[in-house]
Amino acid sequence: MSDRDEDIARDVAAVARIGAVPSMLSVICKNTGLGFAAVARVTEGTWTACAVHDTIQFGLVAGGQLDVHTTLCSESRALRAPITVDHASTDPLYQNHHTPRIYNIESYISVPIILPNGEYFGNLCAIDPRPAVVSDTRTLTMFTLFAELIALQLESEKERSATEAALLDERATAELREQFIAVLGHDLRNPLAAVGATAELLARRDDPAIVSLGTRLRATTKRMSRLIDDVLDFARGRLGGGLGVTLSPASDMSDALADVVAELRTANPGRIVLEHIDVDGSIDCDRGRVQQLLSNLLANALTHGAPEQPVHVDAAIHTDDLVISVANGGHPIALDELAKVFEPYWRSSTSQPSGGLGLGLYICSQIVKAHGGTLSVSSSTDAGTRFVARIPVKCAG
Repeated sequence: MSDRDEDIARDVAAVARIGAVPSMLSVICKNTGLGFAAVARVTEGTWTACAVHDTIQFGLVAGGQLDVHTTLCSESRALRAPITVDHASTDPLYQNHHTPRIYNIESYISVPIILPNGEYFGNLCAIDPRPAVVSDTRTLTMFTLFAELIALQLESEKERSATEAALLDERATAELREQFIAVLGHDLRNPLAAVGATAELLARRDDPAIVSLGTRLRATTKRMSRLIDDVLDFARGRLGGGLGVTLSPASDMSDALADVVAELRTANPGRIVLEHIDVDGSIDCDRGRVQQLLSNLLANALTHGAPEQPVHVDAAIHTDDLVISVANGGHPIALDELAKVFEPYWRSSTSQPSGGLGLGLYICSQIVKAHGGTLSVSSSTDAGTRFVARIPVKCAG
């Protein structure tokens, strides 16, 4: 790992983007009785706090540094193994060690965070001025599990950053970039499956704090899975000549679309979604893709619409078309941006940094196009933003 200030700052920011880390540190302190826990970026010459949970006023905050040679993390790094101390002043190995004396600590545990590629990132560690049993199997297992989860998330963040960097290339490298994304989308499945499996295990524990952590990890995993699906859909569409659909008669589209609304309403409990769905008869379509269309449009509205205003979903048969409309209030899309909303990687100038890759609306346009339909958008301060998809009830075949 590099000791350069910009690299350290980047790694501190990467840990800060892992939403589960604060919960992990809180769980560690509650389960061990230790008053200070941290994720540290550790190199041969630096020790930097990336995230901190401090109830003993140790004094470190995220970005704060210690002399690495005064810490036991440097020894853990050299050994690539955990170090545990239950009672330093009576421990034959550590009673005269400089670290407990310098920092006035009695109990200590540090577990390496090693990325899937074998690169040493740092340590998950905790301390307290009072003795505590941290060398038992249960505590060490918890630390090891959390360290592995952090490593997986950091690797995913690294791959995501690499993807975003690739998306900035000029059009001359577009084909190579799209092939890279396709491969990356597949390769992300393995670490994501590991995170998902661990989240399910944590969610079934008896400890409410661990269950809460597992639930958050499970939600994050589902979101990452949807992002990967979008990336792969994009790659298939670009490299395979268009997004594939399988058309068959669907007579339950009202229920299918209502299920989508219910799912996103549950995922956004603070938002109001008003729907009027009345789709009678059979429609020749790819049922799953039409659900994906509505899901993407509704998720977009919930993300970019004014939180205090409802989102309206309408679906009905008009003449020979299934018409799906999603509308939200809030800041309108700028006139010069309306023509770009269905382009891949496009994101509004007002989008938040973590708003995704900008593929959702592009995939919507490809789904509608594959059905022989149209997708349009209108946006103004008075009327809000409205997307309207029109899909022929009977597709020409």
